[in-house]
Amino acid sequence: MAIGLEAAIASIGAGIAIAGGAIGTGVAQSAIGAAGLGVITEKPDQLGMVLLFLVLPETLLIFGFVIAILIMLVAGLV
Repeated sequence: MAIGLEAAIASIGAGIAIAGGAIGTGVAQSAIGAAGLGVITEKPDQLGMVLLFLVLPETLLIFGFVIAILIMLVAGLV
């Protein structure tokens, strides 16, 4: 089954949306993780706050996934 050029470009765009979200999440979590480890070492009672800040960048990946799904829906691939 051959797909058209528009569907191929939409698939690449969806992949870029997910990849961009994943890369952004990784970069943000690396910096937050390093700083969070220092905070937990000095103040163990701040664990909840550090975990919250560590989870916040995951929304970038969720937004990338939603955009990828929207791209695929508009292109008629889903």
